[in-house]
Amino acid sequence: MLSINGPARTNCSRISRREILSAGGAGLLGMSLPNVLRAEGLANAVHSPAKAKSVIFLFLFGGPSQFETFDMKPDASAEIRGPFHPIGCRTPDLLISEHLPKLANVSDKYCVVRSMTHTFNDHSGGGHYIQTGKRWHVPVGGGFSATPDDWPSFGSVVEYLEQHQPGGLTRELPNYAVVPNRLGKLQSGGQYVRPGEYSGWLGKPYNPLTTSIAKKSSSDNPYWRKCTDQELSFELEGLGKAVSLDVMRRRVALTKQFDEIRKLRNQSLEVGPDPFRDRAIAMVTSGKTRSALDIQKEKPQTRDRYGRHLFGQSCLMARRLVEAGVRFVTVHYDCVDGYSWDSHRNSDDVKKNLLPTFDQGCATLISDLDERGLLDETMVVAIGEMGRTPKANKNWGRDHWSTLFPALIAGAGVKAGSVYGKSDNMGAYPTEHPVSPEDLAATLYWRMGIDPGLMLADSLGRPTPIVDHGKPVKGIFG
Repeated sequence: MLSINGPARTNCSRISRREILSAGGAGLLGMSLPNVLRAEGLANAVHSPAKAKSVIFLFLFGGPSQFETFDMKPDASAEIRGPFHPIGCRTPDLLISEHLPKLANVSDKYCVVRSMTHTFNDHSGGGHYIQTGKRWHVPVGGGFSATPDDWPSFGSVVEYLEQHQPGGLTRELPNYAVVPNRLGKLQSGGQYVRPGEYSGWLGKPYNPLTTSIAKKSSSDNPYWRKCTDQELSFELEGLGKAVSLDVMRRRVALTKQFDEIRKLRNQSLEVGPDPFRDRAIAMVTSGKTRSALDIQKEKPQTRDRYGRHLFGQSCLMARRLVEAGVRFVTVHYDCVDGYSWDSHRNSDDVKKNLLPTFDQGCATLISDLDERGLLDETMVVAIGEMGRTPKANKNWGRDHWSTLFPALIAGAGVKAGSVYGKSDNMGAYPTEHPVSPEDLAATLYWRMGIDPGLMLADSLGRPTPIVDHGKPVKGIFG
């Protein structure tokens, strides 16, 4: 069963959305929550016209291989080129894996960047880097979970800026959501709270609205198996099935009455509208949020088209959320068994499970957005935090390799049916147009109408740039 969730309080400096929703479910809304939601001051951001009204960020955690996806090397030696073969697609000069036939058929709708690169050869640090555009303060191999000093994610920056726009605190829907789980929830008994998707020092009010699903057993991987409707029941944490919206609204009304009594007792308090309260109430009682999270409202044929596996249904949920008005949605394809995309052991799961489900979910998402007229204003990014080694290991798996990996980018004016950047013959390093995480960050912000040179106040009040040295990759746009 999916439920609204968020990171534990030990990971960031302020209250989380999980605690906001739990407080509402416990009847505590209106006591102290609105005061907690007051931010540190308005951001001096000037929004230019946004080409991307929304972003869907498909994060394939673990490191998909460039050789088995979008940068195949069929002329290289057998130990480099791997067991998979390329097939034709609609994009000139692009060799795509035989196990991505649906994406091959819609390659005229996206651009492949073959030259992503960085030097943080670590899953948690790489994941933080890719989702924030900032190097993690924890050294390579130095930790696994999020900390209060992490940099804010792209989505958290969007949430912060939107909350500080006129009317931003009365909005019913979040601006930033993560589905189907927080990263690390299904790994090793949920001990990891992987960094990168949170608001870090920016403050807990800007964490994502997050959903959650449990796996059936330690060996279960719902991302690539068929899931039941009971498992895919999106509900607000803290409310549960037994607590209806009517009950919640009665609780809200009751807490308002208590507040009025307190105000009469303390004449120093001003009686008037409180936009921060409105924001908190909207988050808890929003019918729009509940409607967007009700995946059973979709036609069975549409759900079948995306695939009934967790990744496919999460891609469909992302489309529903951006259609409802959410600006940034992250879809995680996590390493549930500790490996998955982190394919050290062999290439069997990559072939049988990972590529087919990614192919179905991603290709359908792009096509569905296009058919609905949403692709022109929605950017889709599919990426991992690293690539894989040019030479396979003894088990015919591949190990970590962060200096070269691909990204798929579609929508919001992207030059469709194109390829950007090149790699060397061994698939080890970029030889043309290297793209760093900082460049990716600048590109996303710029396309969303946010100045990449924007400065925000960190936890100590110091002006801090949201991007360091990155430049928008304008060559991928028409």
